[in-house]
Amino acid sequence: MLDKTEEIHPLFNGAPTTTEFKKLRKRIVRYTREAIEQYSMLDRGEGDGAARAKWLVCLSGGKDSYTLLAVLHELQWRGLLPVDLLACNLDQGQPGFPATVLPEFLERMGVPHRVEYRDTYSVVVDKVPQGRTYCALCSRLRRGNLYRIAREEGCSAVVLGHHRDDILETFFMNLFHGGRLATMPPKLVNEEGDLFVYRPLAHVAEADCEKFAKAMNYPIIPCDLCGSQDGLQRQQVKAILDGWEANSPGRRQVMFRALTNARPSHLLDPKLFDFAELERRDPDNSSNVPQLR
Repeated sequence: MLDKTEEIHPLFNGAPTTTEFKKLRKRIVRYTREAIEQYSMLDRGEGDGAARAKWLVCLSGGKDSYTLLAVLHELQWRGLLPVDLLACNLDQGQPGFPATVLPEFLERMGVPHRVEYRDTYSVVVDKVPQGRTYCALCSRLRRGNLYRIAREEGCSAVVLGHHRDDILETFFMNLFHGGRLATMPPKLVNEEGDLFVYRPLAHVAEADCEKFAKAMNYPIIPCDLCGSQDGLQRQQVKAILDGWEANSPGRRQVMFRALTNARPSHLLDPKLFDFAELERRDPDNSSNVPQLR
């Protein structure tokens, strides 16, 4: 790790020097680099004389997006991420949102950025019936604006701060409420087909993001729109996972590994596995008898 003040990115100025924090930082960087490599987030040819790619890094002001911003700049600083990074915050017009916090922070850190104001809050409150959660519509409106900004800035990818626990919670929400085995993929292409969507923190635990952002004393901005509503499906799923983790530490990581080890032949979807073509072996045909090794 780069620990000398003159050698680190400003995002890491004042980082704790404890062994515990150094291990945490190293773990987050390693897991992020693994996800970028495993899911091929770097376009073929990037860094080999081709036009340098540009990523729009979405910054909400929460612990996860601060962690994402810091670790991507760490990798870029070390020459391990040959892309340009543009931090972007979408101010959605929520009452009481501290509009100056992120611009001042990004200026102080020397991070290239764009702050965009779009009052999607009023649209969400107007369109969503009382008692229903805002998340779905809020997310669609936010994502549409981020795609537009990415195109205007010449970015090839929109980069989000979803972590391992977000991915697990989404899987169980789809399982319990959607009737399908699906979750947030670490890499996808948007519906229009012109932008990648990346989640480089896919392997990083939420607890690590929280510890990191708190240790770095980043100015956390809570989400008062959906965060103020009780009974969300995600909160219910999170409570279930918390209970499992408390009774069996490490359960979340085991379940996450299962998502990377799917076996279509042992599931029930005939679109993924051709059950009709399965054939029995003829026990009388000696050629079908496995040979001893």
